[in-house]
Amino acid sequence: MRVAIDVSPLVQTRAGTARYLESLLRELRRRDDVEVTTRTFGRTDRASTLARDAVWYPFLLGREDTADVLHCPTYRGPTRSRVPLVVTVHDLAVFRHPEAFNRWTRAYSPRVVPRVLAAAQRVIAVSDFTRRELIELLRVPEEKIRVVPNAVGDEFTPVGEAEDGDYVLAVGTLEPRKNLERLAEAVRAGNRELRVVGARGWGGVEVGGNGVRWLGEVSDAELARLYRGATCVAYPSLYEGFGIPVLEAMACGTPVVTTRGTAMEEVADGAAVLVDARDPAEISAGIERAATDRDELVARGLERAREFRWDAVADATVQVYREAAA
Repeated sequence: MRVAIDVSPLVQTRAGTARYLESLLRELRRRDDVEVTTRTFGRTDRASTLARDAVWYPFLLGREDTADVLHCPTYRGPTRSRVPLVVTVHDLAVFRHPEAFNRWTRAYSPRVVPRVLAAAQRVIAVSDFTRRELIELLRVPEEKIRVVPNAVGDEFTPVGEAEDGDYVLAVGTLEPRKNLERLAEAVRAGNRELRVVGARGWGGVEVGGNGVRWLGEVSDAELARLYRGATCVAYPSLYEGFGIPVLEAMACGTPVVTTRGTAMEEVADGAAVLVDARDPAEISAGIERAATDRDELVARGLERAREFRWDAVADATVQVYREAAA
């Protein structure tokens, strides 16, 4: 089977979407039943972003006719496609929290995303939470949605060097729904340091000083070292479609504190401390519980993380391609 995959997201982000795409491509290229080619457009600048959204996706990418399937790994894609289209949806945050996004994304998404999903033969949701969001918010027919969770890379293990210090680690792009202001307040209440890994994002979110260290973007090896050394990983995001840092932290043998009633609760499945992300006092109490119950949480987390493998993601994704092309 010949599959064309849009890799344009790799010029826009190094966060969870990029990890998904890079890991999926690696596994697909190891297979002998799939021939992968890639499609991309533009650079990281604003002009490229606007041209990609306004011209390349709606009018050019859909002309692809040399593959059996076209896979867009985000909901940015063509509204018409000459070959069967598969679209992966990571979250619908822009529909739940439009105020957290820039004006272009707020204007583009409601007008275009429903049409892209309508054009797709199959829609991959990265969690059951996201599947339910697709049905509720965008009325995507349930019969064309397939849930294929993310996974964790081999570099994230409990064996290896660990960073020193009494710190809580947060991982994610600096943007409003990551809830870093409340998290910083919660960590200070416990007299610990908050260290934040992630690229500068949007929404005017700034971190640093007053007990907070922003480390920027780091390599996977350094990230694994930071995971292992942390008192816990706190991920009290207000909204996610999956939450890869939750899985990576558990795979590194680190307790996790995350948000109740979200996709992260689904991912953790009893292996994390759950809190009300809007209550700094509850987040602080959750961090203390994670420290106290560390051994139990580590054992549960390691067991849970072993269930998520990128080769299994590739297997399930290829099955979706076959359904779409049938």
